[in-house]
Amino acid sequence: ELLFKQPESTHLGDCPICCIPLPLDLKKSSMYFCCSKVICRGCSHANQMREFEERLGGKCPFCREPTPATSEDSNKQRMKRIEMNDPVAMTQEGGIQYGKGNYCSAFDYFTKAAKLGEMEAHSKLSFLYNLGHGVEKDWEKQIYHLEEASIGGHPVARYILGYDEGHNGNKERAVKHWIIAATQ
Repeated sequence: ELLFKQPESTHLGDCPICCIPLPLDLKKSSMYFCCSKVICRGCSHANQMREFEERLGGKCPFCREPTPATSEDSNKQRMKRIEMNDPVAMTQEGGIQYGKGNYCSAFDYFTKAAKLGEMEAHSKLSFLYNLGHGVEKDWEKQIYHLEEASIGGHPVARYILGYDEGHNGNKERAVKHWIIAATQ
């Protein structure tokens, strides 16, 4: 069964510069809105050191676009990426809308991103269906999105699936989910 196949990496993938798997701790990586790339702290730091030593202005380590000076510039870059159907930017905007309490807009952004294959968006949609934020509570859709995110390598979604399986008396399936989540 595809659900219990060990994914090759997490839903975050690898740093596009050094090709080392990105850490699950999001504080150890940076997202650049110019290209929607998540860069590990090591590559980001190396780029900053190079810029400092050569007295260069701040630029994205991946696409070399100048880093935005203000949050307004950052928002413009993110919206530009959304117009280009970038699922990572859509997921980020969905999170911002959710934080503002605009659940329907968050649902729309997460749905579009999930259709484009963004596993974090599937995970976020499962929470919306669980809580009934912006949508009717729907257990089946919650599980569907958790399964999609899990297949894509999302360890938190996998852990929640294990919890749900254990709660429903499926101890063997729960343990399988937890083992896979623990090894990601």
